[in-house]
Amino acid sequence: MKSEAKIITIDGPSASGKGALTKALCQFLNYKILDSGLLYRAYAYFYKIRLASDEIKENITNLDIEIKNNELIVMFKGRNLTNDLRSEETAKLASELSALKDTRANLLGIQRALNNEDGLVADGRDMGTVVFPNAGNKFFLNASVEIRAKRRFLELQNRGQEVNMRDLIDDIKQRDLADQSRELSPLLPADDATVIDTSDMSLEEVFSFTKKLIKGN
Repeated sequence: MKSEAKIITIDGPSASGKGALTKALCQFLNYKILDSGLLYRAYAYFYKIRLASDEIKENITNLDIEIKNNELIVMFKGRNLTNDLRSEETAKLASELSALKDTRANLLGIQRALNNEDGLVADGRDMGTVVFPNAGNKFFLNASVEIRAKRRFLELQNRGQEVNMRDLIDDIKQRDLADQSRELSPLLPADDATVIDTSDMSLEEVFSFTKKLIKGN
């Protein structure tokens, strides 16, 4: 069994700052990245085009995910899927599918297979509770709904997508409720996770605080 000592898990709800912190830590530590949200969105994307379960799993395994200019880029067979996976339509379908037992079972093995001796920063909602329960370092990020909606608004606006703040707030509340109340892998901090409220913190402040707490590096 592979060691989980060099795994850092960063869990929390949408737009809490997980992605930015994950990228910063990966670049600082030269660790691999696991963005579970992107994997679920990829699952939703391939599901939407009516691929069979085995085909979906194979395609996800063959995704090429890397950080370029501080952004995660997702390539599949030479095609850039990043914008397709970041759309609100794909996000909503991914949220629905993530509550299904088969979806989570299909992705669990793929996520765990990314663990190696080079180190891994895993961003998600159940990384520290289910996927890597023995991770060496665990963090749970949160922020107010309004702050998270504002962050999401600016992110989508920068991508040229039309968004409505009130709709974003309602959507985030609905996703939170669904994530927290689902039977399988509900959204909650691991017992040994450090909980960080990022509402009034900059990325630099969250990054600096987290670095000080990381053990074994």
